[in-house]
Amino acid sequence: MERRKWVVFLVEKEEYAIEVSHVISIERMEQLTPIPQLPNYVKGIMNVRDDLVPVVDLRQVLYEKEEVLNETVRVIVLKTKHMPMALLVKEAKELIETDEENVKQVGLINYKQTSFFEHVIQMNDRLITVIDPNQLIESLDGIREIYDYMEERKKESVVE
Repeated sequence: MERRKWVVFLVEKEEYAIEVSHVISIERMEQLTPIPQLPNYVKGIMNVRDDLVPVVDLRQVLYEKEEVLNETVRVIVLKTKHMPMALLVKEAKELIETDEENVKQVGLINYKQTSFFEHVIQMNDRLITVIDPNQLIESLDGIREIYDYMEERKKESVVE
């Protein structure tokens, strides 16, 4: 039986997970460069291992509230089809491994606002919502402009 690994994290009081294959790293909140005119869920860009990465406040996306910055807050850096992206989360909790039978389909996939909820992991008395980073990035308004901005910044840094 195939086993899958997940990074589990908190947003509000809910547990969410992303498959480990999408995760580049988990970082502390470092220096963030705000960018004017971006959607309110984008906190700015961060330099992660010489890559400029947009930081998306997942609490803002899911609950329309800003994440409170403190020592437990983490940035989960992800690879997506388009570009690396970082999710600002309340806390990165753990790494878990599950059997395929614990991963259930979600009936909300066709609902536009939650199209990035891929599955639910059922473990003992826990339900953990799985997020698909590729679907998430495509569901966010303005992400194309951010991608174009990042590409311009890369070109400028090569020219200098």
